[in-house]
Amino acid sequence: MKKFVSSILASAMLLGTAMVAQAADKIRLAVTDIEGLEQLQQEFGPFAEALKKSTGFDVELFPVSSRTAAVEALNAKQVEFVLTGPAEYVVLKELTKPEIVVAWQRPDYFAQIVALSDGPIKSINDVKGQVVTFGSVGSTSQHLGPAQALADFGLMMNRDYKPQIIKRNVAIEALIRGDIAAVGMNFGHLQKIRKAFPDHSFTVIARGRDLPNDILVARNDVAKDVVEKVRNAFIDDGQNLMDAILKGDDNKKYQGGFFLKNVKDSDYDYVRDMYKTIGIDTLKDFVG
Repeated sequence: MKKFVSSILASAMLLGTAMVAQAADKIRLAVTDIEGLEQLQQEFGPFAEALKKSTGFDVELFPVSSRTAAVEALNAKQVEFVLTGPAEYVVLKELTKPEIVVAWQRPDYFAQIVALSDGPIKSINDVKGQVVTFGSVGSTSQHLGPAQALADFGLMMNRDYKPQIIKRNVAIEALIRGDIAAVGMNFGHLQKIRKAFPDHSFTVIARGRDLPNDILVARNDVAKDVVEKVRNAFIDDGQNLMDAILKGDDNKKYQGGFFLKNVKDSDYDYVRDMYKTIGIDTLKDFVG
């Protein structure tokens, strides 16, 4: 009987070991700003294949419908890795305690306050008492970043100017009509606006510092050797991985960027300041 029990225990241990080994051969990745498996495959399918070649792990793309769903997937152990933006990261940090793997640099990623070149707003001080619009609620570069850029110049939301959330193109039309004073956006948005409204000239009256980078994080109980192997792939095989990433249309924002290994949680304190600027003191939920 003892031999029989010992045999069962030994078999169970071997099965458990096999399951762990099998699990270690596969990693699952979610991306917070892409909804649906089809779009996720289009944007990150080539990257998943490249990461597989670099690490030896099968890489499964795991779609999430929202930032909250990414938190739930981490806590439910449905994914091992999540790629997210800086505004989302600081909330993920509070809710899931993930480990930083590597930062994904976005060149020329900064927030701006834009006005009409021939309009009445000539300097940052002219914004006082006026309406300034922001884009998507909770967006690092359309909402939090522009509000912080104004705060860095001493202008506080709801005290020195009147904030409104309006879609960017609608806001630009309001700016041209003279209904608002300025619009918050990032550098890429300004380039698109200049193409969309070629008969009008725009000027930047305030520019924020470069925003913290997008960041890849790992669930806090993923094996250290797995995390390190993925991290090293970005450093040792970074060019191949970047080439694969840039095959996605939306991922062109990473063109010219680098993968950064030496990243600390404190590098995102500037984002935490942004939340305080818009009146959010606790990071227990996503804005918007």
